[in-house]
Amino acid sequence: MKLGGRALKLFLGIAIVAFGLIRYCGSQEENPYTGRTQAISLSTEEEIAIGLQNAPIMADQHGGMHPDQQLQDFVAQVGKKLVDHTIAQETPYQYEFHLLRDPKTVNAFALPGGQIFITYALMELLENEDQLAGVLGHEIGHVVGRHAAERIAQSELANTVATGAEVGADAGMLASQLGQTLLLKNGRGDELESDDLGVKFMLEAGYNPEAMIEVMQILKAASGGQRVPEFQSSHPDPENRIQKIKEAIEKYRSN
Repeated sequence: MKLGGRALKLFLGIAIVAFGLIRYCGSQEENPYTGRTQAISLSTEEEIAIGLQNAPIMADQHGGMHPDQQLQDFVAQVGKKLVDHTIAQETPYQYEFHLLRDPKTVNAFALPGGQIFITYALMELLENEDQLAGVLGHEIGHVVGRHAAERIAQSELANTVATGAEVGADAGMLASQLGQTLLLKNGRGDELESDDLGVKFMLEAGYNPEAMIEVMQILKAASGGQRVPEFQSSHPDPENRIQKIKEAIEKYRSN
C-alpha cells in the first residue's frame, strides 16, 4: 500500500523525533561527582576544548582581561583554594579563573571544561574574600555539574523534535517554543544545583557559606528591582535562591 503525501510526512516526522529520543536516552550517564543522571553528548575532552576555544571570545566581549595583575592573582588564588579542597580537584577539568575588565555588566559565568570568569563590575561590589568564594564556588558548581554539556544535549533534542514536528505536522514553531520553555526550566535547576555545590565547596575550603547569601542580596540590589518574572528567566529570583542556600548550609553543616 502506497503512503499518501500527508501520511508520508507524518511517518518521516515521527521517525525523526524517534531518532532524536533514542539518541538522547542513549546518552544518559551518571555524573560521578554529583550522583545525578544526565544526558551528555560531549566527552570531557570536548568540553575542555569548547571552553578553551571560546574563552578569548568571551573575554573580548567584556573588554578583555582586567589589567590589574594583583586582582587577577587574587581571583585565581581564591579559585584554586576552592578547587584544591573539594571534589573539583578530582575532575578532569582545567580550572582557570579570570577577572574581566567590564565595568558595567554585573556577572560571572563558567564555560565548559573549567574556564571561569567574573566581571570587574561584580568584583567591585563584593566586600570580602568569602563573597568572592561564593561567586567562584557557584561557577565551579556549573563545571562539576556539567550543566553546559547537559544543555547542549537538550538543545539538540529540542531541535530534532522541532524538525520532526515541522516535517510531520507543520508544527515546528510550537515544538521549538516548548523546547525553549524546557531549557529555561532546566536552566533554573542548574542555578540551584550550583548554589548547593557552591555552599559545599565553601565549607570544605574553609569559607563562610553565609557570604553566598550576601552575594544574592548584592545581586538583587544591583538589579534595581528590575527583574522579569521568575518563570521567564533562566535564573531563579535571588529571594528564592536565598532560602535554598540556607537549607544547603544546614544540610552540609550537619553532615
